[in-house]
Amino acid sequence: MDASLESLCAASETVPLLHNGQHSRGPVPRARVLQPQAAPRQRVQRSQPVSILAVRRLQEEDLHLRTSSLPAIPNPFPELCGPGSPPALTPGSLPPGPAAAKQDVKVFSEDGTSKVVEILADMTARDLCQLLVYRSHCVDDNSWALVEHHPHLGLERCLEDHELVVQVESTMASESKFLFRKNYAKYEFFKNPMNFFPEQMVTWCQQSNGSHTQLLQNFLNSSSCPEIQGFLHVKELGRKSWKKLYVCLRRSGLYCSTKGASKEPRHLQLLADLEDSSIFSLIAGRKQYSAPTDYGFCIKPNRVRNEAKELRLLCAEDEQSRTCWMTACRLLKYGMLLYQNYRIPQQRKAMLSHFSTPVRSVSENSLVAMDFSGQTGRVIENPAEAQSAALEEGHAWRKRSTRMNILGSQSPLHPSALSTVIHRTQHWFHGRISREESHRIIKQQGLVDGLFLLRDSQSNPKAFVLTLCHHQKIKNFQILPCEDDGQTFFSLDDGNTKFSDLIQLVDFYQLNKGVLPCRLKHHCIRVAL
Repeated sequence: MDASLESLCAASETVPLLHNGQHSRGPVPRARVLQPQAAPRQRVQRSQPVSILAVRRLQEEDLHLRTSSLPAIPNPFPELCGPGSPPALTPGSLPPGPAAAKQDVKVFSEDGTSKVVEILADMTARDLCQLLVYRSHCVDDNSWALVEHHPHLGLERCLEDHELVVQVESTMASESKFLFRKNYAKYEFFKNPMNFFPEQMVTWCQQSNGSHTQLLQNFLNSSSCPEIQGFLHVKELGRKSWKKLYVCLRRSGLYCSTKGASKEPRHLQLLADLEDSSIFSLIAGRKQYSAPTDYGFCIKPNRVRNEAKELRLLCAEDEQSRTCWMTACRLLKYGMLLYQNYRIPQQRKAMLSHFSTPVRSVSENSLVAMDFSGQTGRVIENPAEAQSAALEEGHAWRKRSTRMNILGSQSPLHPSALSTVIHRTQHWFHGRISREESHRIIKQQGLVDGLFLLRDSQSNPKAFVLTLCHHQKIKNFQILPCEDDGQTFFSLDDGNTKFSDLIQLVDFYQLNKGVLPCRLKHHCIRVAL
């Protein structure tokens, strides 16, 4: 009985329906109404057909009626609904945005070569220097600078790292150009501030303890009132005459006293404003402007292009005074921006130190004389003993080179001939240049202790000259050839310390001061772009 009822119930479910949802005519079997809580499981025999076409047709018609009753709304994103289309927008589906402005900048090197670089409008001088370092395959030691050079005015200055190149170029005349060169003294005043600011030239409105940290904080703090004071030669605007005046530099500008060394407000006259001006050094002040000294600098308004009449030209008595005036102008004009520019490479180096080995730096604080004669090495603290060890090391190098020459050299050249030409492949050797040219290169690349270059001697064809900077003064040391046992050596101290070639000599004096006033730290370099 139960099986027949279940078969009838199943048959009633298979009765075909009309399009209006009513059953067709004919006897409709009666089925027992089952309680929900005791609904028996339907049993379907394998030979019994189960027709579900009527149910599917009803569902499709119901869906058709519902969708047809809604208004036709177009799909705004048809490309996102396709089965083969990715959910993300294609690159060409969005309208193109405004392209970043680009401009071509021509940069020259000191050897006359040039390179045209396409840069963005927001590229800074630091970014352009790093780009040129990468393309020229140079060592990025954060001492490269972009120089604004005005040959018709006889002026040049190093751009600050944060300055926009395109903005600076817009203020330059057609004859002006950018130079790419080294500048080791760009941030040297942060390392040795006392060498840049003599006590007799600096005064404070509040009490200062005179320490290095306090000295820099007074310049960087906008609420402090530091002053640089002293006598300068000032060129009168529109005239060729120069006057020696008492000048003081404040945050509000550069002032001169109309009555001796008085700094009373009624005796002070404004010479130049630092807000919309830049600080330049004179290239040939004596020849072009009849300057009384070789230590001239200029405060040039940014609006001036070719008019020399509007330049505020000044001359100091020596290089230290000029460096003090120019550095103070930079600090008072830019303030904390200079310190941030100085700290950025150090912070970047600290971040990369975990991933790469830092480049070895030759400095006064990292190199000491060592004695490895015993089982363990020790630091030589006695200067006399260190000098003796340096001499012994020089003799040891000579003996090693002699043994190599006896055993035979693998070079196709004769050993003596090789030692006379191998130094010409080094960046620190500048060939046949005059004394004046070597001094000019040293000044351009920064008057810092240990900056050096080597050149051929003009007085002795077989000798060489080491040009070295120490305490902002340039000194020359002659390297003479000497013979011993039929071999040629080079020496700086009349043959006491001998070297088989100039490369050994430079390597030795980078580690040992010897007869020099300081160790060799930085070499002058010229890069071809």
